[in-house]
Amino acid sequence: MTTKTQDVTVTVNGAARTLACAGTTTLLTVLRDDLLLTGAKRGCNQGVCGACTVLIDGRPMRSCLTLAANLDGAEVTTVEGLAPRGELTRVQESLLKQNAVQCGFCTSGMVMVAHDFLQRNPDPDVEEVRDALSGNLCRCSGYRALVDAVIDAATGGAA
Repeated sequence: MTTKTQDVTVTVNGAARTLACAGTTTLLTVLRDDLLLTGAKRGCNQGVCGACTVLIDGRPMRSCLTLAANLDGAEVTTVEGLAPRGELTRVQESLLKQNAVQCGFCTSGMVMVAHDFLQRNPDPDVEEVRDALSGNLCRCSGYRALVDAVIDAATGGAA
């Protein structure tokens, strides 16, 4: 028995891609297995941990729960697409500066959420940052360095 696929055209990190997707194929599977973009991680595969977070039409979404077949015409940005010329974003620089990267498994999801959050709220307080990051799990840290890094990125490195 063959699996029926449909062609879906998605812009991924600025490049239009036409993908043959089965109805049950997730965006995470397409990104990692077909496009070899491995920044989004397969963590819980239930939308709980946030490791697979990408931006879809500018908003953070869990790619493990998003069916690729539903994305025709959408724009997807992965962590690889935030800094296409190899330059780190302010959030990425601050994560390094604040020693907020440990094993790195949650980092891409945290970066995507923090990037979106700072676009919408460029001058957050600590509680707002904690709330913004609350949907992403990190098994290595107590989150303080992550929160400090987002505050640092918001202040342009002055924190």
